[in-house]
Amino acid sequence: MPPRRKRSSATQSAATRARYAQRRQNRLAKVDNDLTDAQWGQLLDAWAGCAYCQAEAPALQRDCIQPVSRGGRYTLTNVVPACASCNASKHNTEVTGWLRRKKLDERAFLLRHATILQSLAPDAD
Repeated sequence: MPPRRKRSSATQSAATRARYAQRRQNRLAKVDNDLTDAQWGQLLDAWAGCAYCQAEAPALQRDCIQPVSRGGRYTLTNVVPACASCNASKHNTEVTGWLRRKKLDERAFLLRHATILQSLAPDAD
């Protein structure tokens, strides 16, 4: 018997979409999501565009570097602004592998991410 094909979101029933939405909501409720609106604004200013492709999209989305489905959280250290195209393309894959596959500059992203986090992190003193 051939393997079943996964249905696209456009052909899924409303009940299936609701079930997946509830699962995601349950995953989010189990973890500490402490990214404030002020921190999100600072991230948007610091990156000045999509963290991955540097596009200056009008509406950047919050993208978890480590996806929520893989244990990530919405925190200052795990969230970057991403354009809709990059966010949808990355889905729930590991960021460095995705950057390599898309032929984006992995080293530049990681260095910039570390620099931005260092500048935004509250002083430990």
